[in-house]
Amino acid sequence: MRLALFQPDIPQNLGSAIRLCACLGVSLDIIEPCGFPLNDRAVKRAAMDYGGAAEVTRHDSWTAFRQKRDDWPQGARLVLFTTKGASPYQSFEFRPDDVLLMGRESAGVTDEVHEAADARLIIPMRPGLRSINVINAAAMALGEALRQTDGFAAYP
Repeated sequence: MRLALFQPDIPQNLGSAIRLCACLGVSLDIIEPCGFPLNDRAVKRAAMDYGGAAEVTRHDSWTAFRQKRDDWPQGARLVLFTTKGASPYQSFEFRPDDVLLMGRESAGVTDEVHEAADARLIIPMRPGLRSINVINAAAMALGEALRQTDGFAAYP
């Protein structure tokens, strides 16, 4: 299972994603450009001491990320979490090779990204509220996906 962040805006969220992925044993893809300068020092600072425990891959664009899809396991799906989603995430049947994609904090994802997704999911919320913090949403999504696929089984 992988988590992908589309053009993150907030370095602290990237740091939280790196820590989340390190602790859960999930690979992280960062799809650039980011809304902040992303260099090795910035990543190290954002990740604190978790950077070495996380498998992080940087892609310089959406196109570069899409080109790497050929390297994914056969049948791997791109699962987009969006406020414009059609299905509630807790009703979705996750697979161990799914790539969970979270949109940019300020703008979500482009129409091209929406069209490329194999599934578009929403986290149900109270009416009138805009969105959940992207890393809180990622934690919820990964928790459900790993629960369904026995991804926590390797840990006591």
